[in-house]
Amino acid sequence: MDTNVWIAIFVTISAVALCMQTGFLFGVYRTAKNLEGRVNPLIPKVESLVDSTKVTVEQSKQQILDITIKANEILDSTKAQLAVVEDVVSDAASRAKVQMERVEMVLDDTMSRAHETVATVHNGIMKPLRELNGIAVGIKTAFAYLARGNRPSVAQVTSDEEMFI
Repeated sequence: MDTNVWIAIFVTISAVALCMQTGFLFGVYRTAKNLEGRVNPLIPKVESLVDSTKVTVEQSKQQILDITIKANEILDSTKAQLAVVEDVVSDAASRAKVQMERVEMVLDDTMSRAHETVATVHNGIMKPLRELNGIAVGIKTAFAYLARGNRPSVAQVTSDEEMFI
């Protein structure tokens, strides 16, 4: 075959392809016009929705900003109060420690004074009482010995004394 024939075949195929593309393009045009007719009534609604959304977003930003500022103020106040409470607690703890040391010193002093008092009572009162009791027992024994007579009778003999009789 001749090259002209081949060129004619390819030109015919290209022409058919261009006609098909034109038909497809016309279909896309009609679909776009149809879609434009359906979308055009929605545009004002979407615009009003966009406007209200912008207003709502701005209000939300302002509210979030206000909440953030208040939260930061609360946090700062809480930090300051916590520092004051920490100072009070540490002061109370140190004072309690000092008072406990004082109580311990007073208790030690009281215990030592109680021991001294007991020792004084023991040495000052109990020792002389024991000595007087010893003297009284000695005098009582002496009177009992003198009142008994010379020798005990056999009727008064105890079991220890019976062994020597």
